[in-house]
Amino acid sequence: MARLAQTAGLTDVQSEILATVRQFVDKEVIPHAQELEHADTYPADIVAGMKEMGLFGITIPEEYGGLGESLLTYALVVEEIARGWMSVSGVINTHFIVAHMITRHGTEAQKQHFLPRMATGEVRGSFSMSEPDLGSDVAAIKTKAKKTDGGYVIDGSKMWLTNGGSSNLIALLVKTDEGAEKPHQNLTTFLVEKPEGFGEVAPGLTIPGKIDKMGYKGVDTTEAVFDGYEIGADMVLGEAPGKGFAYMMDGVEVGRVNVAARACGIAIRAFELAVEYAQQRKTFGKAIAEHQAVAFKLAEMATKVEAAHLMMVNAARLKDSGARNDVEAGMAKLIASEYCAEVTQDAFRIHGGYGYSKEYEIERLMREAPFLLIGEGTSEIQKTIISRGLLREYKSRS
Repeated sequence: MARLAQTAGLTDVQSEILATVRQFVDKEVIPHAQELEHADTYPADIVAGMKEMGLFGITIPEEYGGLGESLLTYALVVEEIARGWMSVSGVINTHFIVAHMITRHGTEAQKQHFLPRMATGEVRGSFSMSEPDLGSDVAAIKTKAKKTDGGYVIDGSKMWLTNGGSSNLIALLVKTDEGAEKPHQNLTTFLVEKPEGFGEVAPGLTIPGKIDKMGYKGVDTTEAVFDGYEIGADMVLGEAPGKGFAYMMDGVEVGRVNVAARACGIAIRAFELAVEYAQQRKTFGKAIAEHQAVAFKLAEMATKVEAAHLMMVNAARLKDSGARNDVEAGMAKLIASEYCAEVTQDAFRIHGGYGYSKEYEIERLMREAPFLLIGEGTSEIQKTIISRGLLREYKSRS
């Protein structure tokens, strides 16, 4: 058993799930990741395997056909999957966020309609806040939903939808102008059902082709263009206009734990590759791991892996307990993503010239790690969230 990134206090069920996922990753993901990633090919067989294991419904309550597991269990599963190939974790990440939002905030009719099919992977979710002209400034959203007698008509463009083409459900944040003074209280989340695929997939809804990315390949990232798209009022999440921002932020909070877990997975894999290579590669008559400069680097890498894992686990457990975890989730996402980039680069340096070759796995990790510095809020956004939380808790009484 590996020494790093162990989690104390797991149940037998959690341990069994993680052992099964790790075996799946070692046998079905890692051996195929390089070829699929370099070809930018959707991992259909791997996704089918995840469906069979029930991973699409891991946190969905048992009454709706899921496994009813905790955020911690999910995060540890994601860590294992990302260790194999980060893109595969992206297939279930947005799906998980949408399922979480429906479970927490949806009406009973919405839960009955979506969750059982989401648990099997028949319905797969994507998540949409960003637009071409904005990223973190969510309150400045321009895409609008205008109320009509039969529901709403949506117009506008959204950006950076992970699984935009392969999903058939979008949790969509748009402006509905509820008359509130605060901009974020004029936003509403819709549950948009659509066919899979690209082009005009439904009247008034177009999913252009995949965005070509530096890394994070295999999984499709798209835009979504709404032009007179009609949707019923019953597809407002929770049937509560004006609360979409709060619902989305709840989703993003668990998403930050997810991104931290993905960063931990990549960092673990980068360390594994580095420590193995350092014991095989010889210079000046001995393995480079025996040179103090490399040995110290391995020590630093391992410490960063362990620290990031522990903070991720703490944030997940806080959320599971029902406590507020915005600061802890922000801290976990910040340190895990930054350490992931550092550990991956150190592994790349240990590989020397071979690290620049596409034949070596570290080349792929070098292109994947930077995405986690951006996803679910940049490091600067995390620092804003953390500092605001700290000032709230440590408010001066002078």
